[in-house]
Amino acid sequence: MIYVSRQEHFNAAHKLYNPTWSDERNREVFGPCANVNWHGHNYELIVTVKGQPDPDTGFVVDLKQLSQIIRKHIIEQVDHKNLNLDVPFMQDKLASTENLAVAFWQILQRELPSISAAELHCIKLYETPRNFVEYYGE
Repeated sequence: MIYVSRQEHFNAAHKLYNPTWSDERNREVFGPCANVNWHGHNYELIVTVKGQPDPDTGFVVDLKQLSQIIRKHIIEQVDHKNLNLDVPFMQDKLASTENLAVAFWQILQRELPSISAAELHCIKLYETPRNFVEYYGE
């Protein structure tokens, strides 16, 4: 099994806020991430797929095509956007990095078969250089 990864970047704003809680409870749980005026991150997204190399190309996946899918279906939807307000697939969801990674997985799992027989292996999403999540579709 060969694992191949593609890294992309986007900037987005959000706030962590549970509308069923009081403002005080939101501040207590989410701290400055519940700021009424939002806050932003420079996200790094790493998509890893797995499979066997195609005998004709030697590729598990054509990275140019993978990049195009990531850019069209994810980056263009979230870059320089407010995740809480501007991103349809995040509507009615808490805009945490965890929920964002799951949404990205669902999108890529739907789109990947159009370009490759490879399987989606992992979504790694960095919110900051020290804070990131990994999702394996489990």
